[in-house]
Amino acid sequence: MRRHPNSTYARDVEYVLHPVTNARKHEEVGPIVIDRGEGIYVYDDLGNRYIEALAGLWSVAVGFGEKRLVEAASRQMAKLPYYHTFSHKTNEPSVDLAERLVKMTPARLRRAFFTNSGSEANDSVIKMVWYYNNARGLRTKKKFISRVNAYHGITIASGSLTGLPANQRDFDLPFVPVRHLTCPHYYRYAEPGETEEAFADRLAAELEATIMEEGPDTVAAFIGEPLMGAGGVLPPPATYWEKIQAVCRRYDVLIVADEVINGFGRLGTMFGCDYYGIDPDVMVLSKQITSSYQPLAAVMISHELYEGIADNSGRIGTFGHGFTASGHPVPAAVALENLDIIEERNLVENARRVGEVMQTELRALTDHPLVGEVRGAGLIAGVELVADKATKAKFNPVGKVGAQVFSRAHEHGLIIRAIGDTIAFCPPLIISEDQVRDMVERFKVTLDETATLLRETDVAAL
Repeated sequence: MRRHPNSTYARDVEYVLHPVTNARKHEEVGPIVIDRGEGIYVYDDLGNRYIEALAGLWSVAVGFGEKRLVEAASRQMAKLPYYHTFSHKTNEPSVDLAERLVKMTPARLRRAFFTNSGSEANDSVIKMVWYYNNARGLRTKKKFISRVNAYHGITIASGSLTGLPANQRDFDLPFVPVRHLTCPHYYRYAEPGETEEAFADRLAAELEATIMEEGPDTVAAFIGEPLMGAGGVLPPPATYWEKIQAVCRRYDVLIVADEVINGFGRLGTMFGCDYYGIDPDVMVLSKQITSSYQPLAAVMISHELYEGIADNSGRIGTFGHGFTASGHPVPAAVALENLDIIEERNLVENARRVGEVMQTELRALTDHPLVGEVRGAGLIAGVELVADKATKAKFNPVGKVGAQVFSRAHEHGLIIRAIGDTIAFCPPLIISEDQVRDMVERFKVTLDETATLLRETDVAAL
């Protein structure tokens, strides 16, 4: 029935080009059609239930099927289904949300600019920083510094900041001026005998050397996820952010914290900046801001950036940037209700408390023959699979075993994400301790089956 010409399955294969997907393989295997969701679970069109261990795409904080968010959208749709924020117009939900975000984010941040996605938000950050530096007469100060394995979006501009080859290859990226520095992953990139703090020292020295090589008058901003997400769930080494910030402040390099995945409780604190002690000039928010029930992102900027941008708009006559849906009242209303739920149900504390259970349960798998490292914080974790635990040797080809684990997990009612051979976990913030244990047990069974299969065949045959 699924392959019937009129089925959703068949029509998807016929008509849809999927993001971040091998299109030719999709023609062969087709989609899993997700039909509905409830709490931490989603159901396909055959009635199979799955634990959504990645919260959709790192994003469904309050779980699936939350009626309060549906009702918030419905109320706002009935009152004012759309209006823009161009040319001195506004609407109450967007103003309320901007005020709320300013009051809950780090004190340096004083204004909110709304977009539809994190990619658009980081694209906007580049333009805002350029606009601001031009306003200051610093017309050569345009370069960004990012990191290998960073993920900051997929537009031409934000995709340039991203440090993942698959997101740049044959797209002719990077397009904007950017340098990608060493990924701050201690397990993979620390030198033999190097402590975490010494590794952080080396990375900070690399940043300073890069700024000096490029010229401080040309380097505008350093952008980083507090804890890197789509690059493999990569927490920074101890003292990393303290040292990176010191270098940036020394050379008038703005600090951009990309909190698209970290924000609103994921690490067991409201923001990743709280967890790592970051005082950013710019913060980018999305995903959990509405639990992805509606598309929305926010760029939070400092008073200094706002003053520079505002002065320049006064000279030019306009701030010539914005989107049709900037400050859209419906996603703003949903965001406000979503933040109410996060606060009322103490979901940030739940992420901290239940996150400790998840980290403990997953770290218990460290002795598994396939597991090289388990890492993370709060309710986000990565389990890196290796061919040789002693040498940390990767599988060849990279990603083949991860794809096998990803696929087999579906058979056990578990949706995870394979990032190469790292398996990512990022369940909804509402998950309970018992549900975490169930999730990890399903994963362990999947690992055991994969290990057995590997013993019986070679990786290339998987």
